[in-house]
Amino acid sequence: MFLKNQLKKTSHSTYIAKYHLVWIPKFRLPTLGGAVGKRLKEILRGTAERYGWEIDTMEVVDDHVHLFVSFPPTISISEAVQTFKGVSAKRLNEEFPEMEKKIWGAPLWADGYFASTINDRTTSQQIRRYIQNQKKEQKQLELF
Repeated sequence: MFLKNQLKKTSHSTYIAKYHLVWIPKFRLPTLGGAVGKRLKEILRGTAERYGWEIDTMEVVDDHVHLFVSFPPTISISEAVQTFKGVSAKRLNEEFPEMEKKIWGAPLWADGYFASTINDRTTSQQIRRYIQNQKKEQKQLELF
C-alpha cells in the first residue's frame, strides 16, 4: 500500500500529506528573479527545516512561487502558507530594500494562494515535473 519511507511521524500521528502551494508577489510584479529568487529559495528551505517540514520540489519564477511540501496534519494549509510568506517577506525586505520601490511600498506578497493535494487525477510525479518545468514553459496552472 504505502512505502515505509513515505510515512511521516509526529508524537501522535503517522501521515502522508503533500501540498502543491503557489503564491504571487503583490500585483504579480516580476520581482523574484536573480539574486532575490535565489535567496528566496534559501529562506524557504530554512523555514521548512526550522519547522520540521519537507520541501519535495520548489521553483521560484519572476512572478510566482511553487512549493511541493509536506507538513503534519496539525498544521493547516493557511498556517503553512502564512509562515512561508511571512518569514520570506520579512527577510527579503531586510536584505533587498530596493524591492519596496518595485512594488510601490505595498506588502511583498498578494493576499491569496493556490493549494492542491495529490489526488486521483494528479500524481506526485506530475506535480514535480510541472514545477521543474516552470521556467521553461511559463504555463501557469495548466496542469489543473
